[in-house]
Amino acid sequence: MKIGVISDTHNNLTLTKEVVSFLQNEGIDYLLHAGDIGKDVFKYLKSLEFFYAAVIGNNDRNLIPFLDKVKLFQEPHYFKIKNLSFKLMHHPYYLTPDADIIIYGHLHKFACEKKKSIYLNPGEVCAREKPRVECAIIDENLNLYYCYKEITSSKWQKVKVCQ
Repeated sequence: MKIGVISDTHNNLTLTKEVVSFLQNEGIDYLLHAGDIGKDVFKYLKSLEFFYAAVIGNNDRNLIPFLDKVKLFQEPHYFKIKNLSFKLMHHPYYLTPDADIIIYGHLHKFACEKKKSIYLNPGEVCAREKPRVECAIIDENLNLYYCYKEITSSKWQKVKVCQ
């Protein structure tokens, strides 16, 4: 089992497709989006066979009519994949250890911390705050990987984090 985690696509369809292609090549089974999706990106995500869940971000007001209909939820959204519990949200307001893995976005900055739970912000796909496209991968052994590429490069880097 591999889970791809993205956030803050901000309707950048080109970079989102690039990230999803990378994650597919890495063999992900699920994709989680921690908000600030955008309408065009949302349409694209709905078409993916392995897409699992997304939450509304502060820039996703136009997606509110789709809540709870097509794997789009309000935050915090709790769910399980296999034997792992997840809390998916956009804002870092609910950072309490009430799931195995807490995923959030909004800050546009990659972060990973292991305490009682794992706290993960996959960074930004949109490359708005820095010239870097970012995502994360969680594998079945709870290994976490920070994946990124500079906007001017085609080469992805994959770094094991939160050891």
